[in-house]
Amino acid sequence: QVQLVESGGGWVQPGGSLRLSCAPSGFSIGSYWIFWVRQAPGKGLEWVSGIHLYTGNRRTGDSVKGRSTITRDSANNTVYLQMNNLKPEDTARYYCARTNTGFPGNSRADYDYWGQGIQVTVSS
Repeated sequence: QVQLVESGGGWVQPGGSLRLSCAPSGFSIGSYWIFWVRQAPGKGLEWVSGIHLYTGNRRTGDSVKGRSTITRDSANNTVYLQMNNLKPEDTARYYCARTNTGFPGNSRADYDYWGQGIQVTVSS
């Protein structure tokens, strides 16, 4: 069974940092990207950053560019999203999701498997 298990969310003050983790299992890593996709209250999905599990190629959205870094641990395939200088507009539920392209959109159907999501709240 394909599983994507997230951890690392929580509450931080503006300017703070968090590191999100996604542990994938149940499939061959060679053909897939893992993307972090977020949904803020009352808004639609927005992809944040993604990494190819085999090649390590990365993409980062403009909204977090310069403030976040996505990496993977090639030993266990865990994907990390380090987020710094967090802003209130970063408040959202963050999902780890699998896709077969480095250029997904923001449709739920662009991703075939999803984690349960973890909450990130940035406020004073």
